[in-house]
Amino acid sequence: MGKNGYVEDKALKLLLADDLFDAKQIKQTYDFEKKLYKLQVELFKLQSWVIEQNQRICILFEGRDASGKGGTIKKITRYMNPRFYRVMALPKPTQVQLGQWYFQRYITRLPNPGEIVMFDRSWYNRAMVEPVMEFCTKEQYKQFMKQVPEFEQMITNDGVYLIKFWYELPQELQERRLLDMKRDPLRRWKVSPIDEASIELYDSYSQYRDKMMEATDKKYAPWIWIDASNVELARLEAIRHILRTLPYDDKNDDLLKADSSVLKATPRKNHG
Repeated sequence: MGKNGYVEDKALKLLLADDLFDAKQIKQTYDFEKKLYKLQVELFKLQSWVIEQNQRICILFEGRDASGKGGTIKKITRYMNPRFYRVMALPKPTQVQLGQWYFQRYITRLPNPGEIVMFDRSWYNRAMVEPVMEFCTKEQYKQFMKQVPEFEQMITNDGVYLIKFWYELPQELQERRLLDMKRDPLRRWKVSPIDEASIELYDSYSQYRDKMMEATDKKYAPWIWIDASNVELARLEAIRHILRTLPYDDKNDDLLKADSSVLKATPRKNHG
């Protein structure tokens, strides 16, 4: 089967899953898994560098519901040493946390030396979900928008590598994906009332997204805009960007060329 045996095995399972198989889909799956395998080898190099050099990596995954953020994280961590990374998907704050400084519960979850931390949604809930759903006051929103650039500058000045992804998705495609998830007994748990409301509130989310980009897209903490219309391409490009950004040892630059069809220019005015 060879060193890429698991790639061939996955394609074979897809081939045998249906008598009326789609040869084009089989090839696309094979090509994706083959590229992913090579990038996962690079991710192993990256994690080794993080551990050996006591680096601190913080990656935020933000974006539209059903845009593939969680799936990307799973691909990134598939072969990583679980002792040296954490995935944070925080529940709604407790009564005690509601009385704390907003950033307090996030500070305690920032990466330690030799660690990668990935946030499946982060402190930017207050820039998007909370104001749209009226979970915070206007004053709390304004205070957050003023403080978050300062907060991110403090942690990056302290040596934390901060990568911020925004996953964008057309409204029609988002609605279709959420419907598919609701119909799937193994994935329907992922769809919450807030996710369902996001369809009707699509334009409101867009307005708050643009305000967020304008206020928080900084040279020390830029937003990376991913077109998530094609799940597989989006996952590959997010991984490539992480690998391009971080100065780990023995990097294979030939694998990391940006895909301009997926990596989009962020619609922002502020480049501070």
